[in-house]
Amino acid sequence: MKSLKSQILASFKNKRINVFLLFLLSSFVILIFTKLSKEYTNTVSFRIEKVNIPQEYVILNDSVNLKITLKTHGFKWLNYYLTKPKVVIDFTKDVYKEDSVFVYSKSLSYLKNTQFDKNVDLLSLEPERLTFRFGVNMVKKVPVVVRSNIEFSPGYDMASALWVDPDSIVVVGPDLLVSKLNTLETETISLTDVRININENVQLKLPKNSKDLKFSVDEVLVQSEVEKFTEGTLKIPVTMMNVPNGLNVKYFPKEVTVSYYVSLSNFESVTKKDFMVVCDFNKISDNQTFLKPELVRYPKTVRNTKIDYQHIEFIITK
Repeated sequence: MKSLKSQILASFKNKRINVFLLFLLSSFVILIFTKLSKEYTNTVSFRIEKVNIPQEYVILNDSVNLKITLKTHGFKWLNYYLTKPKVVIDFTKDVYKEDSVFVYSKSLSYLKNTQFDKNVDLLSLEPERLTFRFGVNMVKKVPVVVRSNIEFSPGYDMASALWVDPDSIVVVGPDLLVSKLNTLETETISLTDVRININENVQLKLPKNSKDLKFSVDEVLVQSEVEKFTEGTLKIPVTMMNVPNGLNVKYFPKEVTVSYYVSLSNFESVTKKDFMVVCDFNKISDNQTFLKPELVRYPKTVRNTKIDYQHIEFIITK
């Protein structure tokens, strides 16, 4: 092993090999310089850099590029390939307004005199006319809509609806885009086996053209109290409404059972006085022999209310 290493080191010290490597390197450098010194013709895509845009306007981020056919030496082409070339468009002097767009329409000679040096020949330009859509800045407050897929542990539920902070987002941008925004949705909140309070930071689902818009925030805080729930039942009397004068209506049953879902913390506060069940005589059709009970009043603390009887039998006596 040591012998092989010694032979390699000795070969590098050999003057003949050093001269050969130097000659090879020099030949390669000369070849590269020769190639780069020659002129070539090619078409390159130039990105657009927009400057000095008037403050009252917003230029929409349309994907615009100029394809320019050039003839120049290889050193210049090398620079174009290493760095993305660009054409600067000054909105104070290079464009004019036409209807709802700014128009850029410059000749090859104008480009050559303003953006390229004398060693570059411009042969063609595509497209010869560029248009930039614009809008007037608009500020709008847009409400947030929460998208959720929440599964609770058995016996648990939200004590109140989900609330959002902030509940509205300030959007700034072109009027033709902002005016179309009526709501902003959140990404879907997916939670399972929930038994504690909800406290989640959620990203907003921004529209596809969000690059043209500014948002006061891009995420919101979604919260809700989660409590243990139970079922309650109460016997509630049935009240007859809109019985014509002179008619005596007898009906059965006189009371119905109302079931509901309520949190444990509010269970004791729910009483019969909080509920009202009525039958409206005006809603009877011809030859109908029953009335439909309706729950017209119940406390805000209960949910999933249900009446056990859906038909109240009645007879009319004089």
